[in-house]
Amino acid sequence: MALFRRRRSTRPDGEPTGREARDAVVAHLREFVSTRVGVEAYVEPVTNVTQTTVVLIATTGEWTRRRVPDAATAWRVARELGIPVYDVQLTGYPQRMRDWNSRRRRR
Repeated sequence: MALFRRRRSTRPDGEPTGREARDAVVAHLREFVSTRVGVEAYVEPVTNVTQTTVVLIATTGEWTRRRVPDAATAWRVARELGIPVYDVQLTGYPQRMRDWNSRRRRR
């Protein structure tokens, strides 16, 4: 009888559960903020191809992007991390991000 089996921390297909995935995203964003200077968050809207994402950009232009459930979650996480947050549709991406991408391409 299988009434009292332990709950698995991952699904049978090996994918993390929703909570584990959320915790991993928040841990990554927290690590990025704690190891870089002047990080700002830019919330990207949902598209036909991707769901809502948040991009963290440091003063050097280095950046990271992660999926989030919705824009409200992205704004909440950025506020919890204590960093400025912007809507990328209103502000666009900062020049330092484009410069960093150009330097990386040249290497």
